Amino acid sequence: MNGLLGICLGKGSGRVRYARAMTLYASGQISAAQLEAYRVAAAQDGPPDQTFADRGLALPKDPTPADPIWTAIDEADRYLGTLSGPGVAEVRAGIKAHRAALLPGASQTKGVVETHLALALQTLQGTHPSLANALALVSSYLRWRANDRVSDGLDDASFPQGHAAALLIGQGPPIQADTFQFGLLLIAPNVVYRDQIAPAPQFYAPLTGPHGWGFAQGGPLTIKVAHQPIWIPPLQPHVVNTGSQPLLCLYGRTRDSLQSAHRVFAPARPEQDDPHLT
Repeated sequence: MNGLLGICLGKGSGRVRYARAMTLYASGQISAAQLEAYRVAAAQDGPPDQTFADRGLALPKDPTPADPIWTAIDEADRYLGTLSGPGVAEVRAGIKAHRAALLPGASQTKGVVETHLALALQTLQGTHPSLANALALVSSYLRWRANDRVSDGLDDASFPQGHAAALLIGQGPPIQADTFQFGLLLIAPNVVYRDQIAPAPQFYAPLTGPHGWGFAQGGPLTIKVAHQPIWIPPLQPHVVNTGSQPLLCLYGRTRDSLQSAHRVFAPARPEQDDPHLT
């Protein structure tokens, strides 16, 4: 289907598509009349083809970059270059060293992506439009999967269908013990990603917020806003509790990424109802 500009249909997708159309207009790729049609169509999240037909306008063909994954990786790396803190340098070094260790394979989406990704990108569009556009364009090329490498029995009921992750780097031969991974994590609003430990050191760069993060088994939650990076050493317990908006973040595992994480028991926290998360 043409005219979607690489933006998947979903809640908020019309406004994200209009933002991308403004970028295309600024670079001379679409006309003022076409931009206005996207503005009108942004009030709905369906395909814009009827709006274009009503105005007698040609529907732009969807952009087909030679490799949208490279674009997304480059934009993500530039974004990480604006951050400071533990793990940033390690992840950027991993991106440089393993940039060719793709490839995600056949695309596959999950319901949580179709429902919540556009809204998360709409939030990011206001502060980092180039990154938001690149992630919107690459999203339909990725294999989004739920985390199936953690033990069962301790998840909250909302978690299995409430999250998805996709790799930008780290899938495909050769598979080594120190495999580096870099990708995207999306968690729906009001979901608890229960306490876990993992052999891999993990880095998270939240692109939305605030959300609650805990770094000790059963310990208190800390409210983290967007663009505040998080570094979790190997085998450190951690938990994520999303607020009223979806959590979208870049994540990296700098080594041991193929070793399974494990849930650890922790009682429910009173802070899980923290008003800062609503």
